[in-house]
Amino acid sequence: MTFENLIAHLDIETLWNTIIIPWGSNILFAILIFFIGKSLTNILIRLLKKGLQKASVDPMLSNFVVSVSKTLLLLLIIIAALSQLGVNTASLIALIGAAGLAIGLALQNSLQNFAAGVLLLVFKHFKVGDVVEISGKTGTVEAVGIFSTTLRTGDNKTLIMPNGAIYSGSITNFSTKPTRRVDMTFGIGYDDDIKKAKSILEQLVQEDERILKDPQPTIALSELGDSSINFIVRPWVNSSDYWAVLWDMNEKVKLAFDEAGISIPYPQMDVHLHTETKTEN
Repeated sequence: MTFENLIAHLDIETLWNTIIIPWGSNILFAILIFFIGKSLTNILIRLLKKGLQKASVDPMLSNFVVSVSKTLLLLLIIIAALSQLGVNTASLIALIGAAGLAIGLALQNSLQNFAAGVLLLVFKHFKVGDVVEISGKTGTVEAVGIFSTTLRTGDNKTLIMPNGAIYSGSITNFSTKPTRRVDMTFGIGYDDDIKKAKSILEQLVQEDERILKDPQPTIALSELGDSSINFIVRPWVNSSDYWAVLWDMNEKVKLAFDEAGISIPYPQMDVHLHTETKTEN
């Protein structure tokens, strides 16, 4: 073997032992980590989907959780594969963390709406089709999203409310209970017959088939007001009959009181004038 051949042989052997084998092994292990990790990720994601379906989690929230989980798992696999190749992943993780912090600060309000949307979907304070009152606005829920909720008002307007504002305030849901109590107050004059007025109110309530017998309606004299004697009338109805009964009862009471000669007074004030006479000294 000549000297040149020996040198060439040593160079190839050195190259093979110091570069090709180590780097080839690292690349092979990195590829294995990536593909095995990806296969395990797919298995975990399928299990997560089945678990969320069994738990009856809202489809929108379920899809979001699955998407975020898959992205995070793939990111961990990529970092592990890069680490196997000798890449300094500490700086990469720090960079990702700094970018996440910057994005979080820039999207602070959006993240607040997102967190509130997740809580609304998890705890289900209301659902699509419910009639709710939120921040003084009443409407029917049309959609519950991750960042906002859409209501349809009584006059057919579309109202889009950020979830952060919804969750930080009070929510009144009119659709969760099958029955509602109709609270009404009717005033009569001090010169009118109390027993007669109460009898008329009781008769009107009994004649309305939409008013439930159980619980029994409440009809009572509640207040001796400044200008009127006030009766409270509180019958129970099915939630779907609430507004119809309220409006019909107001009309029926007015007509019945007029027919019976019972007045419905309005606020008034009696002014007494005194004349002072001056005496001459």
